[in-house]
Amino acid sequence: MLKSIATTLKGKLSRPETTSATEVITSPDDPTTTTIRTTTTTDSFSQEEDHAKTGETGTSSESTVHTHSTLSHTESTVTTTIHEQTEGGISVDNLESTSVVSYKSDDESTPESGSGSTEYPSTINAKYVKEQSDSHNLSGLKHALSAAIAKSSASHEVGKLFEGGILTSANHKKWYHATLPINWVHKFSSEHHYGNYVISDRATGAKIWEDMPIYARIGMHLLFATMVDRKLLQTHQIHHLFSVESVNQGKHFDAPESVAQIEHFIKTYKIDLSELLLPDISQYHTFNEFFYRKLKPDARPIHEVDNPNVIVSGADCRLCVFESITAATEVWIKGKSFSVQNLVQDETLAAEFDGGSIALFRLAPQDYHRFHTPVTGTIVGEPTKVDGTYFTVNPMAINENLDVFTENVRKVTVIDLEQQGETKNERFDKCIFVSIGALLVGSIDLTGAKVPGNKVRKGDELGYFAYGGSTCILLFKAGAVKFDEDLLANSQKGIETLVRVGERIGARL
Repeated sequence: MLKSIATTLKGKLSRPETTSATEVITSPDDPTTTTIRTTTTTDSFSQEEDHAKTGETGTSSESTVHTHSTLSHTESTVTTTIHEQTEGGISVDNLESTSVVSYKSDDESTPESGSGSTEYPSTINAKYVKEQSDSHNLSGLKHALSAAIAKSSASHEVGKLFEGGILTSANHKKWYHATLPINWVHKFSSEHHYGNYVISDRATGAKIWEDMPIYARIGMHLLFATMVDRKLLQTHQIHHLFSVESVNQGKHFDAPESVAQIEHFIKTYKIDLSELLLPDISQYHTFNEFFYRKLKPDARPIHEVDNPNVIVSGADCRLCVFESITAATEVWIKGKSFSVQNLVQDETLAAEFDGGSIALFRLAPQDYHRFHTPVTGTIVGEPTKVDGTYFTVNPMAINENLDVFTENVRKVTVIDLEQQGETKNERFDKCIFVSIGALLVGSIDLTGAKVPGNKVRKGDELGYFAYGGSTCILLFKAGAVKFDEDLLANSQKGIETLVRVGERIGARL
């Protein structure tokens, strides 16, 4: 992706370029309706010194010297829809000119007023975000994140969460997954970051498509942008933006007025109220209270609950498992700084889990957001909080060279394990459970995991996340466990599997 950005800057924008295109469209459903769309685009690129990097990955290449460059991209689209009237005249009932956006590869967080100022739309959508990311427009992406969060506040009408708000689909090519072969869609989605397939049925291997929420895509592209402009990382501007907006979103969903969003959220994600401990939504006083809702005790049966040798899922989630950290970094976690040491920030503890196995539980916004112990044992010591930022944990960010898990705020819990049988496995003596915040996650609240010496039975609650997608990571020592073969096979292909709390995922060796 970074190489393609450099190619665009060097190849396509070496001189000012203006193009204009007019498209006349007659509605297939109504031949009396005609749409005329005219788009004018001007690109320019100036530089004082720029030696482009050459060569493909794995070959020798010149290093890049980039003293100063400015990219500007102006695009204006005028759309006119004309309806013919029965009297023989016409009326123009929709004349729309999109905002003229000036794209710059700078670190401005807000547009300046006056002449030459950047105009931003108040409602963002997938197409707008794609334009900003394609143009490497940091200011536009920052605006998009703030605008989406603002649209999700209680002051906006119901439904705006999904129409300009944070849960707007990031996919502006919705017909892809409905019409194209799965392998094609998987390729397109990986390249353009619209969403991904997950295994929905472990028995049949059936897959379903999940669109990426627009806030996750914005957060991901802001991270990509910081890889180009290291200055932003040094000044912590992106870290600060993610932290501030995550807090803002938490405030929106803690407001009493936010309850108005609950019913629309339920309908959109088809949430089954019958399994909730409080199925009457009038009993929730804020959206966040519904978000970290509790389930009835029998809503998630725990597989072989009395057998401590069997490991179960700790969350309703999309799961990946790997027999070793090395395997995980080869297939799934591509951040260069990922290691157990960097994750738990404890050198002695990390050394015990060198070469160990790993399970990653990713929770999407629509999921039940309480997490449970996948094992039976005893909480060891006080859980450790590791301060950090709030990067998106979407798999397309995890699969890039972005250090997400070791940068995000997280809490580390150590559990001494119980096991049964005459033969004991000395490697199956303890595990690490890490609860990780993410973009727009207001907080990580521990319940069963916060008391040292607390005995937890497989399936007991450990804590919950306030609003946002989140991740939990489970670590075992090398030679301690064997994850189920179907989960290993799916993970090796880079595909997550949908599982629920209490579902078997492996067993002690």
